[in-house]
Amino acid sequence: MQTLTGYQTTMPYLIVPDARELIRFLTGVFGAEETFCVPGPEGGVMHAELRIGESTILLADVRDEYKPTTAGLYVYVDDADETYSRALAAGATSLIEPKDKEQGVRWAGFTDPFGNHWWITTPLAWYCVLTVN
Repeated sequence: MQTLTGYQTTMPYLIVPDARELIRFLTGVFGAEETFCVPGPEGGVMHAELRIGESTILLADVRDEYKPTTAGLYVYVDDADETYSRALAAGATSLIEPKDKEQGVRWAGFTDPFGNHWWITTPLAWYCVLTVN
């Protein structure tokens, strides 16, 4: 199967009431980079693409033919605690405070202002050493 360069086989497409606000949220929390945007009416967003690490997220404003959607997304981050703190400061609500799990990760969860659930995780150094050796 072929995909366009820079795209993955599966990518989330989030449709929200205010795509510009979600772009600001994702940029502030994850350091997302807006790579493409088709403006919509009245300064809105018809279609936008953001990169978080090596992954692409697609999003757009709600329109008559596109109703709001929510999703659960799992994201590897450099520091789960720091990312969680930035998310709460940007208006997210907590699902799970950061904690270590027996699978060798530190993880947390939050809901963004549009109802999407974000599960963030950072591999713990001791677990990485055990799995490599």
